[in-house]
Amino acid sequence: MALQLGDTVPDFTQDSQLGPINLYDFAGDSWVVLFSHPADYTPVCTTELGEVSRLRPEWEKRNVKTIALSVDSAESHKGWISDINDIQQTSVDYPILADADKKVSDLYGMIHPNSLNNLTVRSVFIIDPNKKLRLQITYPASTGRNFQEILRVIDSLQLTDYHQVATPVNWKDGEDCVVVPSIPTEEARAKFPKGVTEVRPYLRFTPQPNK
Repeated sequence: MALQLGDTVPDFTQDSQLGPINLYDFAGDSWVVLFSHPADYTPVCTTELGEVSRLRPEWEKRNVKTIALSVDSAESHKGWISDINDIQQTSVDYPILADADKKVSDLYGMIHPNSLNNLTVRSVFIIDPNKKLRLQITYPASTGRNFQEILRVIDSLQLTDYHQVATPVNWKDGEDCVVVPSIPTEEARAKFPKGVTEVRPYLRFTPQPNK
């Protein structure tokens, strides 16, 4: 059965270029971005892995750990990482799971036979510190992932976990938020002292509470 948002994600232990990785132990009390690739030495994925490495300060700021996955071997990953580091002037220091037996791919539904036969599709899973699945996106092989969008989603999830707000279309960190419908307007005005703008009774905006 496919993973659904809000499900507790399955734990696993799998080899990587850094040695065996147990998901729950690796995650600890951090958020995790798990993202899969069809194979090593693929061009689009090469650009992605370098970008994730360059974004290390942004992941750390948000208490996020990253894990990649490919069906190739850990030794193959090491050679690929050497290429990535050279091409993109970075240092890939996070684990790339060597999912040759497709254990993790099967657990997380990364095999789509109509798309890539027996190879993993290019999926992203955002997992919170409670090991709950909070977002899943699957990209076509030809389209590079937008990791700025993934950071934006994490900002939204972390904000809305602690404040009774939602984030509107194209929201970015620091912009106005939406008051959730369960809070009456008068209560919202007391809860959000920066102000509440009522456009409609069901659509109220307030400045981002934690800024």
